[in-house]
Amino acid sequence: MLFRKKSNVANPSAPAAVPIAVDGEPDLRALGRILWAKKANILGITLLAAVAAFVVVNTMTPRYRSESRLLLEARENVFLRAEADKNSSDRTTIDPEAVTSQIQLVLSRDLAREVIKKENLAALPEFDPALRGPSVLKIVLSLFGIGRDPGAMTKEERTLESYYDRLNVYAVEKSRVIAIDFDSANPELAARVANTIAATYLTMQQTNRQDQTRAAGDWLAGEIASLRTKVADAEAKVDDYRAKANLFAGSNNTSLPTQQLTEINSQISAARGQKADLEARARQLRELVRSGKPIESSDISNSESMRRLIELRNQLRSQLAEQSTTLLDRHPRIKELKAQIAEVEREIRSEGERLARQLDNDAKVAGDRLETLTASINTVKKLVSETNTQDVQLRALERDAKTERDLLESYLAKYREATARDNINAAPPEARIISRASPAINPTFPKKLPTVLIAAFAAFALSAGFIVTGALLAMAPLPAGFAPVSAAPAAPATPRVDSPSVTPANAHAAGMAAVPLGVNTMEQIARALRRAGDDGRRVTVVGTMRNVGTTYAAIALARTLAQDSNVVLVDLAFGASNLSIISTEPSAPGIAELVHGTASFGDVITSDRYSPVHLVATGNVGDDGAALAASPMLATMIEAMGCAYDHVVIDVGSAADIPLERLAPLAARAVLVAADPTNSATKAARERLKTAGITDVTLMAGAPQVIAA
Repeated sequence: MLFRKKSNVANPSAPAAVPIAVDGEPDLRALGRILWAKKANILGITLLAAVAAFVVVNTMTPRYRSESRLLLEARENVFLRAEADKNSSDRTTIDPEAVTSQIQLVLSRDLAREVIKKENLAALPEFDPALRGPSVLKIVLSLFGIGRDPGAMTKEERTLESYYDRLNVYAVEKSRVIAIDFDSANPELAARVANTIAATYLTMQQTNRQDQTRAAGDWLAGEIASLRTKVADAEAKVDDYRAKANLFAGSNNTSLPTQQLTEINSQISAARGQKADLEARARQLRELVRSGKPIESSDISNSESMRRLIELRNQLRSQLAEQSTTLLDRHPRIKELKAQIAEVEREIRSEGERLARQLDNDAKVAGDRLETLTASINTVKKLVSETNTQDVQLRALERDAKTERDLLESYLAKYREATARDNINAAPPEARIISRASPAINPTFPKKLPTVLIAAFAAFALSAGFIVTGALLAMAPLPAGFAPVSAAPAAPATPRVDSPSVTPANAHAAGMAAVPLGVNTMEQIARALRRAGDDGRRVTVVGTMRNVGTTYAAIALARTLAQDSNVVLVDLAFGASNLSIISTEPSAPGIAELVHGTASFGDVITSDRYSPVHLVATGNVGDDGAALAASPMLATMIEAMGCAYDHVVIDVGSAADIPLERLAPLAARAVLVAADPTNSATKAARERLKTAGITDVTLMAGAPQVIAA
């Protein structure tokens, strides 16, 4: 909006106007005109700053930068590594903390002093400001606490400060490479110092490791001499105590009584087993003889006489069987053979008894041996119990001697390794130079073109800023005789017409009334709902009477909101439900089935045929319209849909058909559709909505088919 005087007379030669504010808002176009009027001053200051910057950067001493790079790695020879570390697999691992530590080593003052000494930097005026004469600027700055006066510093401090001012050491990202940058007015000197820093760092590392190895060897030599004496004393104590206590060791390094006890115990076990075996064999043999069964045993098979008797019995039985084929049982030959067989069997039983008695005698001998061995082991046990205390003391002395001996052997191995590494200088540094510095061709400081451009831009921004600030500070209120005017009168918005049969040209013929003050178009209502945030997510569309176009307005509003949001349109007009005609599934269940529990949310939600809007129809209401309208489940259903969709549009039909106090829990906003916004019925319906608890009521008027755009 512009501000102009009511008079039509203008003064072309008048100065640029001050940006006069109305309601605290400055006129941006007037500010632009002021900046354009002051363009000469702005450009002059900008050009002056650029020239000054150009002169300054050309008078400054240029610096050249050279870079040397180091690669950190474990370069130790595996054949020279300590024996305890030869199986280690992670010796080459270098973490970021180790890289940072090595950077601090490169930046150490000891290394800096060594480099300064090698390159004789203290004798150069570039590194010792005192050689160039006193600097008035630095003296003045030091008086204000900014910096230090070179005259109050020692020569070493001045050189070190200049050295660190030109040195930059950093780690290359995602690598184990350290970059060393050094700046100097002499490119040859910059390259030489960067290489010297890298070489000195490697030398210091190698020297430090050699010193550590040599110090470790010297310490180990002293400890080894002391340990030799301790080992000799400990072993002497063991031998003296063993001889004094008569605790001589046998095989397997065990004491003689203990070894004898083990052997006797083994013999007792063998004798006990032998006795039990003999007794069992004798008992089995007697059982066979007593029962008259065939005697079959390993003891019988090992007896020569028993084998002959069994063979003779078998021969006689064979002859008996042969003669029985031609002779009767009472024949003398048959009787003779049977008598011989009976005599042989009697001899077999007698031989079995004899063998059993022999086994009993062997078992008795084994029992006597067992008794002898038991008496011997009791004697040995007494001897072992008497020497237990002495044996415990001996083992303690042996453990002490073994500990000292193991420690001595460990120190000897480490001493040999340390001596070998020191003799062959096997202490390579854990880094190597992978890129040596070379003299730079172009200076890195100052950056002439960027410096001039930055100075020019800063001067431009500051000069423009000062001019704008001065204009804003001089801002004056609107004086009498001035009034705000718009560039063009605002034309009343026309509802959007999507239907091919309804156009703005025939809207009036269809019955659309002129939109009065306070009446909103569809786009205005949708825009207001979007700006309202959470408060605009749920809206109720209600008509002042039937056939005023409530359903058409709800459809149009839902389709307008669906252009950039997820929208669901819910039909709660149980007395005149007709939303299902635009659904892709006209026969789908709806609110009635959901309240009765015969359908789920997924069953009742369908889609609009002509837009992305989701629909929830009334379903099969029947005579339950009043009960459905009073159901508390409606509020729960609308709340759930409000969580799933960006906007919920509720069509409740005519205000005369429903209790308006039930609308407040469903949505805090309402769109009142009226044929005539000026009549008393419209005003009464609006008051009823506000009385019911709906805080925001928006009015929409027009013919039903036009509203349904």
